Parts: sequence; C-alpha cells; structure tokens
Amino acid sequence: MTQKMNVESFNLDHTIVDAPFVRLAGIKEGINGDVINKYDIRFKQPNKEHMEMPALHSLEHLMAENIRNHTDKVVDLSPMGCQTGFYLSLINHDDYEDVLVILEKTLNDVLAATEVPACNEVQCGWAASHSLEGAQAIAKEMLSKKEGWRNIYQEGKAPAE
Repeated sequence: MTQKMNVESFNLDHTIVDAPFVRLAGIKEGINGDVINKYDIRFKQPNKEHMEMPALHSLEHLMAENIRNHTDKVVDLSPMGCQTGFYLSLINHDDYEDVLVILEKTLNDVLAATEVPACNEVQCGWAASHSLEGAQAIAKEMLSKKEGWRNIYQEGKAPAE
C-alpha cells in the first residue's frame, strides 16, 4: 500500500475484499459525545462489476426512504461514486447485528415496492434516470447473499493488522 490517505476507503485494499459485505468503515465522536458510525454496504465486487445508474438511483431513493422506517438513527445513506455500494451513517447506534437486520428489512421493502419514491422533477434532480426493476434485482441479489455480509475479505487474503 502507498501512503496513508485521508479518505478511509482509499486505504482499503479493494483487490482483496469479497462483496457483498457490510463493514464498519469509521467512527466519529462529536464534541457533545454523539457518535457517528459509518458503514460500507458493498453490493458489487470492486473493479469487477457495478450497479447501473438508473437502478442505483432508484435503490438510493427506496433505501433512503424506507430505512428510516426501521430506525431513527439514520444520518445519511449515500451511494458510492464507483457504483459498487452505499455508505450508511448512524448516530449513537453501534450494534452491527442490528444494522444487518435493518438492512435486510430495508431491502425487503425494496422488493415489495410498486414505485420509486420521489421519482419526479419536483423532488429529484434526475427524475428520468430510474429503474424500479433494476433496483429490485440488485436488492434480491444482495439478500440472496446475506449469509456472507459479515465476511469482508476473500478467504486467506485479510490484511495484516
């Protein structure tokens, strides 16, 4: 690895991870004691596959809206520019197992959806770029691999501590 970067994910060796996975990517403590836990929810194998933009866009709308039905701790849910996953930031919530449950419930909401929320020119900056079917296909694939969400690295390739 080269020099340590300021952005946590730039220090992650993307050649040894094994998507899909959910990993704690960072913890920040505020001056008043609030703690933000940032999770890397990786749907696709880096540099091998990615989510197409209309599907990713709809998945973002669906997850951002529905995840808040399962917890009031969401600060933000944001897609990665590389189109392989999302970052989820939660305040004062560090229960990894519960995060997995919340994610599973949210992805099941995506599968049950009949429309993409806020998919119009008033509420969305690129309303023409959506695919409910694409979002549901991604959610279905992610759910089918949920037993592996805890496994971040390819077998035998975890980085040295």
